Amino acid sequence: MSSFGEIMRIRLGRARRLAVIGVGDELLPSDRLGMAVARALDSRSIVGVRVFFAGTMPENITGPVKEFQPDHILIADAAEMDAVPGSAAVIEPGDIPATLFSTHVIPLPVVMEYLAQATAAQVTLIGIQPDFSHTGPDISREEALGVERIADAVARAMTRGKAG
Repeated sequence: MSSFGEIMRIRLGRARRLAVIGVGDELLPSDRLGMAVARALDSRSIVGVRVFFAGTMPENITGPVKEFQPDHILIADAAEMDAVPGSAAVIEPGDIPATLFSTHVIPLPVVMEYLAQATAAQVTLIGIQPDFSHTGPDISREEALGVERIADAVARAMTRGKAG
């Protein structure tokens, strides 16, 4: 089994223009991790990476994403995966149960399919396991570590072996 960093390196290794879409409701402790990943990546100012903050309606940012003309789109969202809090995994659209991302107006697989067709970009969904025992105003330590691992893996994948 490959590490998450290796999976990101393989998926993003040829990407020159990466659109990162943070999804989730920042007011719900169990649904804010996609937005946290987007903020972590946005703060790094990685060449070729543009971050979009979609909140609970990722369909609303499809126009700006298309204008950016990415060759890869990375969507980050909280996902119940029965895993350790902060864990991350690539989730294929066909593996998304109808109840997995229930806070969105339009289901993510529909948005993913639309973006793939409209941009000809590869689309990757990263799920981040929330810490359901944590309800504080900030993300838990485990969630924060997971967000940083994801941001590190994406940053390394987008900068390794690529000239400015």
